[in-house]
Amino acid sequence: MYEKALELIQKYDTVIIHRHSNPDGDAIGAQTGLWYFIKANFPGKTVFCAGDDPNRYSFMERSAPDIIPDAAYDGALAVILDTSSAELISDSRWRTAAHTLRLDHHLMLAKIADDEIVDSSYESCAGMVADMIRESGLVLTPECAKALFTGMVTDSGRFLYDSTSPRTFGLAEFLTSSGFSRDGIFRSLYANDFKNVRARAMFVLNIKFTPNNVAYVYTSLQGFPSYGIDAFSLSRGMVNAMADIRGVDIWVNFTETENGVWCEIRSSSKNVCPVAVKYGGGGHAKACGATLPDRETAMKLLADLDEMSGE
Repeated sequence: MYEKALELIQKYDTVIIHRHSNPDGDAIGAQTGLWYFIKANFPGKTVFCAGDDPNRYSFMERSAPDIIPDAAYDGALAVILDTSSAELISDSRWRTAAHTLRLDHHLMLAKIADDEIVDSSYESCAGMVADMIRESGLVLTPECAKALFTGMVTDSGRFLYDSTSPRTFGLAEFLTSSGFSRDGIFRSLYANDFKNVRARAMFVLNIKFTPNNVAYVYTSLQGFPSYGIDAFSLSRGMVNAMADIRGVDIWVNFTETENGVWCEIRSSSKNVCPVAVKYGGGGHAKACGATLPDRETAMKLLADLDEMSGE
């Protein structure tokens, strides 16, 4: 499955690794894990990580993006990770590379790169990179394994989500056998500042329900500052505060920003991705999102989810 990817990585002297903007732990884990892998096995290559601010995942080693000159893309391979849409790729210069390759575990929406390996059966993109390394038989360093393990942990919800499979645990065993220390990973991922605990309490008090029991929170641009946290932490970081409400199968978080309404959709049992796709988004069957132009559109999306919940 990964022969073409390994062939391309070996072929190009410069490899520039991209991931989606506003990264989560999987995006950064897959990206930095691949960087460590290439540097350990092909030390003569120039390897960069492109992207934006890692925000709350800045504790992960090498999470800060490299400063990359435009000239570096001449004759380079751009590898795109954990991204289902071209608009979501952080740093648009990937389009200027000599060749592009995508590895992704989201549902396939459209072709992005020259070569693509897309498989939504994986719990994480980091898991895909780990599987590629396992298949290759090449060197797995503790630094690489730690990055990939952290990515797998975040996108599997600490191995709780139903995307977790026997393969997931096999890859976790493969990674942990490298000897890296897991001390501090979970603490760094899930420890909260008091301001986040306070924001979560405020968020829970704002949960509302549609007639067919879709749980949702809509935070206006005016209401956003009262939480005292950044938009990403409020949007993606808070959506699963609604996950364990009895009788709720679909929940959605709307957060107004200067760049549109960020929408995070989750479900315990239904494929909500078609609704996200209808409004220009995408993702996984039970975890997806979109950026909407305004509140009116957000309420239309909510109505579609309510109809789905009632079916």
